[in-house]
Amino acid sequence: MRKKQSLEEGGKETELQQLEGSIVQNRVAIEAGMVDVLTSRGYGVVEDGVCTLNVYEALYLVSKGMLTVSTRKQRGQTLGFEQLLHEFRLSDADLWVKYIVYRDWRSRGYVVREGFGLDIDFRVYERGTYGKKPAAYLVLNIQEGKPIPVMRLTQVLRHVQSLKKKLVLSVVNRRGEVVYYSLSKLTMK
Repeated sequence: MRKKQSLEEGGKETELQQLEGSIVQNRVAIEAGMVDVLTSRGYGVVEDGVCTLNVYEALYLVSKGMLTVSTRKQRGQTLGFEQLLHEFRLSDADLWVKYIVYRDWRSRGYVVREGFGLDIDFRVYERGTYGKKPAAYLVLNIQEGKPIPVMRLTQVLRHVQSLKKKLVLSVVNRRGEVVYYSLSKLTMK
């Protein structure tokens, strides 16, 4: 039996049924239930009636008590947060950083979707605009102590500005705290 949980995002609390998912090819699939509610809030992608979550989305929902995840081989045996993180960390070394940044944006009430091109990690939608307006921000995650060449930042910034978006650097320090920096082009006239 599924129990109802309350999900708090950006100060808004919502009642949802607990979801059940299974690991399918480095993602988590949810076959029935609250698929429409999830997608309307910016979680997952629906194909053929199945909602597929990115790993960081699944980790977030597991941490909130909204999702239980099992492997296809061991149906019925659920994986805890740490087990799920360990399972997927093998295929994505930056998963922990993605999760921390994703959780931080979500906790502030933003809708966060997967990024695209040039190492952009996330697209972030202003509060209340998901499904109505395009993403306002494109986010590049950086770990403290891992250098990134200035030319690479310049290339990403040009790409983001050509899309008429704002580039946000999410820098995660060694303690797991996130600091945000907005990048823009400096022009001297």
